[in-house]
Amino acid sequence: MASPYVLATENGGFNFENCLRNSQLQGSSANDIKIKAKKTGTTIAGMVFKDGVVLGADTRATSGEVVSDKNCSKIHYIAPNIYCCGAGTAADTEKTTDMLRSNLALQSLAMGRNPRLVMACRILQDFLYRHRGQISAMLLLGGVDYTGPHIFTVGPYGSVNKAPFETMGSGSLPALAVFEDRFKPNMSEEEAKQLVRDAITAGITNDLGSGSNVDLCVIRRDGVEYIRPFETSNYKSQRLGKYKYDKGATAVLSEQAIKLQVDVVEETVQQMEVV
Repeated sequence: MASPYVLATENGGFNFENCLRNSQLQGSSANDIKIKAKKTGTTIAGMVFKDGVVLGADTRATSGEVVSDKNCSKIHYIAPNIYCCGAGTAADTEKTTDMLRSNLALQSLAMGRNPRLVMACRILQDFLYRHRGQISAMLLLGGVDYTGPHIFTVGPYGSVNKAPFETMGSGSLPALAVFEDRFKPNMSEEEAKQLVRDAITAGITNDLGSGSNVDLCVIRRDGVEYIRPFETSNYKSQRLGKYKYDKGATAVLSEQAIKLQVDVVEETVQQMEVV
């Protein structure tokens, strides 16, 4: 006899069952417990140079006031010519970039060529706008297609911005100040790498949520160079002073000898018999 119960298959992707509960709790009286989201911190940046794009990110993952990971990777592979930096909730950025990577892989197989940056940007824009900001993912897309190098930023509500240089995350303001001061069109690769490194370092030194190492990704027409780490943390410094002193360097002011009374005790060891 067939079972009267129908087992429904679970759908993959994001689950927003608690969104209604959270909105009701947020709208309750002031005496009730409020839900407070944990603050996350990140500094990601990217710029266009003469022959390609340079992306950079720090490697600190935080959970509120706790550093949960000191060497996490925030630069994600999307396509052979596209990489993406993620800021926000780590789980949301990972799941969103995985979705984008699989969709672009199918598009590449169907078209027989690498995808365009505007295609990846449109997929992210539609996806994030459809969820109305419930996915905490701020993404910085960078890559090179047949139209040239491009940098796009996609916000959690689906907003898109395109510029020669972009920053996102809690350390974006000090990083943006470095770009505003030193960016020039048609910079060389070494100059661009140093500028992105300085921008990420500015975010690390001025934001408590950003820290640890600096990762870079250089995307050119002929290939990609993922440098992890480009610069390691400089928190551990070498001792400059000498802390070992020769015998007699300190004067002896007084000396006192106390004679101890020691009793000699004979000790024997007896083995137990095991039956």
